Amino acid sequence: MHVVAQHRILDRERFTSMDPKDVALGGPPGVRALTFYPSTDLTAVICLWETPSLEAVRDYLDPITAGVAENSYFAIEESMAFGLPVAAPA
Repeated sequence: MHVVAQHRILDRERFTSMDPKDVALGGPPGVRALTFYPSTDLTAVICLWETPSLEAVRDYLDPITAGVAENSYFAIEESMAFGLPVAAPA
């Protein structure tokens, strides 16, 4: 499934000290970020995650962004979405 994480940045200095690629690839098995879109003023970020569940993304991100960002999440209704990454054939 795909989940969007929306981050309202609370501490820009701490936020910019985090490497988004480390965060994207450091999750538990099956949880990985596919996109990372920060706003030009670094007050907001939108990320697309591939994950087994919304809870898996939330349980991974909330502790590492505590005090850095206020997060909200939603699962994507894939039957109505367009532009999602296409899985490579096995």
